Amino acid sequence: MSEETTPPQDEAAVAAKAEGAEMERLAALEAELEAVKQEVLYAKADTQNVRRRLEKDIADARAYAATGFARDVLSVADNLSRALEAIPAELREDEKLKALVAGLEATGREIEKVFTSHGIVRVAAVGLPLDPNQHQAMIEVPHADAEPGTVIQELAAGYMIKDRLLRPAMVAVAKKPE
Repeated sequence: MSEETTPPQDEAAVAAKAEGAEMERLAALEAELEAVKQEVLYAKADTQNVRRRLEKDIADARAYAATGFARDVLSVADNLSRALEAIPAELREDEKLKALVAGLEATGREIEKVFTSHGIVRVAAVGLPLDPNQHQAMIEVPHADAEPGTVIQELAAGYMIKDRLLRPAMVAVAKKPE
């Protein structure tokens, strides 16, 4: 027999074998394509997460960039407040000191205005229950009229910058009288 007259069974077997090999190759390529698709999806998700995290870090940096400076300025504001509180009423009426007192008060108002424009607000304290997230109890004072654990005096003002605590309020807290 010549090669041209190959029995049909052999051709069918060869064709089936070739088709089987082609199907295996196609299945392997589809599996590889699916794996690559998954890798691309994971890479996209990871990139998106990194981008979101970076955007949040940038927003936080902008919002809280002044935190260190604000903490330093708080001590200046505290000293200015103490200076104003220390001026007796009779000296406030003295013609020689009126301009000085008015200047100090204007400076205090300007500091408060700058704080407000940068999202720095004073923490409420007196009359409220002690909140360890905003107040730092410095002393306990026996007090018959106030509920134990209530802030009765503010020793130093506390401040928030946006939604973060800049400095806790230093407070005196009521306790039961003995």
